[in-house]
Amino acid sequence: MNTQDSTPLAAKRIESIKHDNLLINFTTEFRRIWDSTGSKSKPAAFWRPSPAPDLLPGFFPLGDVVASGLDNINEKRMVMVVCEGELSSDSGKEPALRAPIDFEQVWSDAGSGARANCSIWQPIAPSGYVALGQLCSNGRDKPLPSDIRCVRRDLVTPSFISDLIWDDKGSGARQAFSAWGIYPPDTAAGEILCAPGTFIGVGSHTKPVTHITAYALRMPIPLDIQPSPVAPELTGNEQPLLFESGKITQTAKLPWFTVKDPSLRPFEQLRTSPFYLLERTDQYVLVGYGKNDSGARQTYHWPARRPQSMANADVFSRITSISIDGQWPKGAPSLFTARLSTSFALVDASGGWGGPTHVEVAVVAAKNKAVAAYEMQSTFRLLRENRTQVPCELYYIDGNSLHLTEYPPEQETEVITPSVPETDSRTPTNTAP
Repeated sequence: MNTQDSTPLAAKRIESIKHDNLLINFTTEFRRIWDSTGSKSKPAAFWRPSPAPDLLPGFFPLGDVVASGLDNINEKRMVMVVCEGELSSDSGKEPALRAPIDFEQVWSDAGSGARANCSIWQPIAPSGYVALGQLCSNGRDKPLPSDIRCVRRDLVTPSFISDLIWDDKGSGARQAFSAWGIYPPDTAAGEILCAPGTFIGVGSHTKPVTHITAYALRMPIPLDIQPSPVAPELTGNEQPLLFESGKITQTAKLPWFTVKDPSLRPFEQLRTSPFYLLERTDQYVLVGYGKNDSGARQTYHWPARRPQSMANADVFSRITSISIDGQWPKGAPSLFTARLSTSFALVDASGGWGGPTHVEVAVVAAKNKAVAAYEMQSTFRLLRENRTQVPCELYYIDGNSLHLTEYPPEQETEVITPSVPETDSRTPTNTAP
């Protein structure tokens, strides 16, 4: 992850992202290793992420950063850094991080005429680990193993080569060189894949098809699950409430870089809300109520609204970037891919988010009976770390959640037609209950 901004990051500790025994955080502090001044190539500089020891003790870079131009990138970019977390005694797993066992030279600027010498090095990872970046040396010597960390293979996933960042065309160096970005593949439900913001350097000007350091970090989306609300039951002949009490049943914890906050810039997000909570509140809503005082069976027909639609989901995505029913971000390759779990997002429930907007429920009530029909409505809200809400909500009613109750409760209520589609509108509507 490599994000650009100009808002200084406040000096405070930020909660780390955790995956197994790997801790992931971000730094905006860098040390310039080399720049192309003096050569005839396009200007560029190589920087070493330097996590502050008081704020990020024990954190290491995954590789150096190359930036076009010669401007100082401190407090203007942020990249991932990693740290070894606690390993449970019964896990049987290896450490999340290890130092490389050696380095292999990728490029030397010999002959370039640059003011300082430069060489680029590929870390050689221990067995079971992979390198996610390369290092620059302001000379011909190998970097130190303590300059970088390799990551355990099960914590990463192979990724793709993206656009050119810089090449040495015109430098006069005897060997060609080009540096390329990385972007992750599609992700599984309930997971985030994130490129580290490093570069892939090769000894040519040709884009590589793949590379041994083309990896993205894997991050599961933590999901807190609580029991569903208890279904309501009629206890008398009184008209029941339209809405039963809501209950937060599932909460997804999303790192800041997966969320677009209309009120905060990226650096402000990291500083003030490094995590966002996407809460799902479930509550039973009344579809219809009838009291049959006659001496014969009576049929009731009630319209049941469906507030969900692809149009409303798209509005939510435009505001927050979050796609409730699939992977995000959509479109061009990005530094991350994310997807909510199908159970949280109700993707597999009653036709998903693209079903009909209205259905009809028909219920037969026995003589001298009161009957009521309920369905479960889910409300999705996005909250910052301080519990303020990002100004958007999304609603979903699960047609498979139909619940019938009668009073007196002597026999089962008969349902004739639980779901009859009427319309299928794509027009955004005000879905607030």
